[in-house]
Amino acid sequence: MAVKVSLKVNGKSVSAEVEERTLLVTVIRENLRLTGTHVGCDTAQCGACTVSMNGNAVKSCSILAMQAEGADVMTIEGVAQPDGTLHAMQAAFKEHHGLQCGFCTPGMVMNAIDFAKRHPDPSEQEIREALEGNLCRCTGYHNIVKAIGAGARAMAAGK
Repeated sequence: MAVKVSLKVNGKSVSAEVEERTLLVTVIRENLRLTGTHVGCDTAQCGACTVSMNGNAVKSCSILAMQAEGADVMTIEGVAQPDGTLHAMQAAFKEHHGLQCGFCTPGMVMNAIDFAKRHPDPSEQEIREALEGNLCRCTGYHNIVKAIGAGARAMAAGK
């Protein structure tokens, strides 16, 4: 049975007719064509599908689209400024080379932004603990940790 789901994605009101079992990540990628949100594992283990829903980082492969009815969702495509200026966390990932192949990066950035709102000057240990739900198969996390620390401090400074 198809249901209509209406929500706000990256500041724009959207709606889609989907089957009841459709995941939020599917609506984001297939219906809205916002392919920066990646599907890595389909089991909520890797974090590649992380988006912000109502201000909190969530794994969109573990949420039914119907559960997002009326929600305010932000994907990686909505993080930068309209003029293309990178968000402070995106800029920190770029500056500290917190990526390699880039597959996990959108989910890492979305999780890091949420984390940094609550931890403006995090320790390395706090960052590593916050990353437990985001897997990167290419790096040793060293530069990702540095990037998140720098991004958190830049966000706290209002940059």
